Amino acid sequence: MTAKKEHLFQVFDTLIRLKNECSCSIFSACELSDITVKQINYLKMIDAHDEVTFSRLAEITQNSKPTITEMMHKLDRMGCVYRQPCPHDGRINYIRLTGRGESIARSEQRALQQVVERLVDSLDDHEINLLIEILQKVS
Repeated sequence: MTAKKEHLFQVFDTLIRLKNECSCSIFSACELSDITVKQINYLKMIDAHDEVTFSRLAEITQNSKPTITEMMHKLDRMGCVYRQPCPHDGRINYIRLTGRGESIARSEQRALQQVVERLVDSLDDHEINLLIEILQKVS
């Protein structure tokens, strides 16, 4: 790897590590340092879909209803989700996030916001505009 590529790699590695540290601090604040990536992904899916039911989540994740039920029991015991009965049909339960579940589901976004804040605090306006211009070229 050329020296420039190696330096760029190190810079991005540092930024990713910083984002991960921010995510870990969010998980620690929620007292869930042992949550799995799979559980986080379920919370994100619930957060992204309004009125999500067990059946709908099974469709979205391409899993069986028993698999979803088991995962929801785990997330419920962790204080991340709860069931809310449908007001129009008592047989249907919506899966809702608790405050803790919402914090975890949105942790990556919040961690990224913290990284951006650190960048903004470290760079002047010209440098920020230049960084935006450069990153837009690759996205």
